[in-house]
Amino acid sequence: MKSSLKNVYLVGGAVRDKLLNIASKDNDYVVIGETPSTMESLGFLPIGSDFPVYLHPKTKEEYALGRTERKSGKGYTGFVVDASPSVTLEEDLARRDLTINSMALDENGKIIDPFNGQHDLQNKILRHTTHAFVEDPVRVLRIARFLARYGSDWQIHPNTYALMRELKNKGELNHLVPERVWLETEKALGEKHPELYFQALDGLGIFPEIEQMKNVPQPANHHPEGDVFVHTMLVLRRAADLNFNLETRFAALTHDFGKALSYKIRGNLRGHEREGVAVVESFCNRLKVPNRFRDIGVLTSDNHTLCHTIDQLRPQTIHKLIVTNLNGLVHPERFLAFTQACQCDAQGRGETLVNKPYPQAIKLRAIHSELQQMDKKHIVQEALKSGKKGPEIGEAVKLAEINCIKAFLSDEPSTTS
Repeated sequence: MKSSLKNVYLVGGAVRDKLLNIASKDNDYVVIGETPSTMESLGFLPIGSDFPVYLHPKTKEEYALGRTERKSGKGYTGFVVDASPSVTLEEDLARRDLTINSMALDENGKIIDPFNGQHDLQNKILRHTTHAFVEDPVRVLRIARFLARYGSDWQIHPNTYALMRELKNKGELNHLVPERVWLETEKALGEKHPELYFQALDGLGIFPEIEQMKNVPQPANHHPEGDVFVHTMLVLRRAADLNFNLETRFAALTHDFGKALSYKIRGNLRGHEREGVAVVESFCNRLKVPNRFRDIGVLTSDNHTLCHTIDQLRPQTIHKLIVTNLNGLVHPERFLAFTQACQCDAQGRGETLVNKPYPQAIKLRAIHSELQQMDKKHIVQEALKSGKKGPEIGEAVKLAEINCIKAFLSDEPSTTS
C-alpha cells in the first residue's frame, strides 16, 4: 500500500525512539503532496475531524496529510489548518513541538532532520523546534513530561524555558483545559522521574498548591532535607523508584498539601493533615481528577501521621484507621496504596533516610490481614443467636475486630524496639 503513495515518511516519536534504541508503541506517518480524495481512493479510512488523518486499511497505523497550523485564537484549539498538497515536509516538521520530535525517516531509511534534532538527542537537550512552540500551551506540559521520562541528565534549553515563561506572562497558560492538564500530569506521574515534571513547571502557576509548598519550613529533626516542596519531590521520587502505582504516586504528591495552609494560618504545621483534605479536593475539582486519585489523596493527607505513629495508637484507634477512615476491608488496594505512600513519606527525607526500614507499614498490613481473615459470618450468627439485631450486630462485629487487633498487638513486638 505504501508504494501507491510517493512521499510517505515515518515521523515524530517513532523516529526519535528508533534513534534512542527504544521500541516505539506507535508508528505515525505523514504523506506529502496528496489529497483526501487520493487517500480515500486507496482505501485509507478517514478519522480526523480537525485535519486529514487516516488509518491504513491493513495495518491501522495513522497516516496524516502534511499540514501547517496558524494560530487563530486562545488555547490549544485556536488554529487554522492548511493540509493542501503544496505543504512541504519541512513545513510539516516545523509545526511540531521539539527538535527531537521533528525528524522524519523516508522509505530508504534516510533521516530528514532540518532542525538538528539528532544533535539535541545526542546532547540530551529538550529544545523547541520553532517559535510556533508558543502557539500551543499544552506543549509546556509535554516538555516537562519528556523531562520526567528521560531524567535529570537531560535539560530544557534556556531559550525554550524562556518561551515557557513567555506563555505564562501572556496569560496563555490560563487557557489550559483542565482535562488536558490532568492527562499530561497522569502520564508524567507514570514516568521514571515524575518529580522532574513538577520541578520543570515550578513558577508557571499551573499547580499553585505545589508552588505554595516552597519556603514552608519543617522541623529539622524530622526533616533534614529542607522545605515542604523539597520533601514532596523526594517522596514522589521514592514512589517512582519503588515502582508503586499511579494512585500511590498521587498520594505521595498530595499528602502534605495542607502544610502551606497550616503554616499560613498558624505559623506551624500542626493540623496539616486535616487542612490538606480541602486543598486536595480543590486541586482535584479544578483539574477534573478521577475519584480514585482524589480518594487516596484525601485519605493519605488526613491519616498519614497515624500510620507513622501506629505504635502509640490504641487498638480502637487502629481499628478506626483501617476499618472506618480508610474503609480498608472494602478497598484493600486503596489501603495498600495508603501504606506505600506513608512509607515514601518516611523515606523521602534525604539520602540518609531513603533506605531506612519502615516497619509501621508492615505492621499495619499485618493487622489488616488478620481482620480480613476473621469469620464475620460466624460472628453475625452468634450475635443473632444471643438476640442482637440491627446496630447491635454491627457493634458485635466491631468489638470482635478490636479484640482481634488487641490479640495481634499482644503478640507483636513494638516497631520501635
